[in-house]
Amino acid sequence: MRIIILGAGRVGESVAESLVSEQNDITLIDPDPELLRDLEDRLDLRGVPGNGIQPSVLRRAGAEDADLFVACAALDETNLTACKVAHDVFGIPITVARLRSPEFVEGDALLDKTGFGVTHVICPEESVMHYIHKLIDYPEALQVLEFSRSRAHLVAMRAAQGSALVNHTIGEFRDLFPWAEMRVVAVYRQDAEIPVGPDTRVLAGDEVFVLADKQKIREVLRAIHNNDQPVRRVMIAGGGKVGLRLARSLVGQCQVKLIEQDHKRCKYLAGELPSDMLVLEGDSADETLLLEEGVGQMDLFISLTSDDEDNILSAMLAKRLGARRVIALINRRIYAEMMQGSTIDIAISPAQTVIGELLVHVRRGALAAVHSLRRGEAEALEGVARGDVKSSQLVGRRIEQIKLPEGARFGVIVRGEGRDCEVLMPHHDLVIQEADHIIIFIANKRLLRPVEKLFQVSANFF
Repeated sequence: MRIIILGAGRVGESVAESLVSEQNDITLIDPDPELLRDLEDRLDLRGVPGNGIQPSVLRRAGAEDADLFVACAALDETNLTACKVAHDVFGIPITVARLRSPEFVEGDALLDKTGFGVTHVICPEESVMHYIHKLIDYPEALQVLEFSRSRAHLVAMRAAQGSALVNHTIGEFRDLFPWAEMRVVAVYRQDAEIPVGPDTRVLAGDEVFVLADKQKIREVLRAIHNNDQPVRRVMIAGGGKVGLRLARSLVGQCQVKLIEQDHKRCKYLAGELPSDMLVLEGDSADETLLLEEGVGQMDLFISLTSDDEDNILSAMLAKRLGARRVIALINRRIYAEMMQGSTIDIAISPAQTVIGELLVHVRRGALAAVHSLRRGEAEALEGVARGDVKSSQLVGRRIEQIKLPEGARFGVIVRGEGRDCEVLMPHHDLVIQEADHIIIFIANKRLLRPVEKLFQVSANFF
């Protein structure tokens, strides 16, 4: 696809890096020519210096032939105006705006074709908050992703010593827990994927990716990780946009202490949050402060400042001082990769939390959701089976008749809507029906094209 990205900040850079790796034609617009030159040297893209709301700049970037426009500049007003120009002047079919303000909601009349012309809204702060919330709801998970309007969940967990799955094969686990229906789609050992089948034996420390019905996921998780303690006490380092959103969302659910270094921001936070939430002024990497505030009794320590180094340092310190679990927000990809397997339990990248929302528009075929896994190396996608036996490669065929490329495997099939919705395991004789939602795990993004083609309907359907 021909894609134009406005804004070469952290989110824009990460989005460009992810989309370039899939051989898309990427043009990046930013007022800073030196920053663009650096990105051109590192990535296979074209940089256009200038103000992205000006039609002349968009024209130089190739807006007349663009398929997708992504506005992720620092200011909401810049992104809204740029989408308006991209849609009205150049007719770009899909426009995506990064908007921090909660007052601009996707689907609102103000954003439609007669308004700002925004097809889709992304908000990294909201995405990060939702992502962390899922990790609080499922305390021992490394990653929790939702499919089919949250009916099916993909959960990554580390198999714990002494749990029911460890030292058993996947086939034996199914026999031991027939009521905990699940689909193991991937197992990683020492950061390398191992073949998955009924005879695959899971060892302590393996990273296991499981798909299951939301209603049964807790039973599955307890079997894989036997230490499912609820999160009751949370300490948040950093009272910025993400920290404040998260603290607000935890009202009535957890005891929260929030640490913020800026005095004026502390006063603002104290006025915005309920009185039973303690706002502390200080340095989150101050050992004395953390000890005085009982970091060792915390179920979860989350470092959400705007500085990667501070987040890494404070999270590692909190872990050493006894916090049961620690999460660090890390923007730089290389830092996030370095932290894998360290004392930091989970490293979150803001760009990776929103990249799936963009990938839905880049992928071909009838796709409902795309999630990036393992720092972009793998993906899980949800496609909708359309057409009939003549026009579709899926509808009317048994699972055993559908040939996926090696390294791609079926997760679950979600059939029906509302109360009649079913989450089905992909047994060999299951027949795919029209409108089924099929979730597929892809170990390597090189396999994307053949998988996407499965969901494309032939011309005679129309």
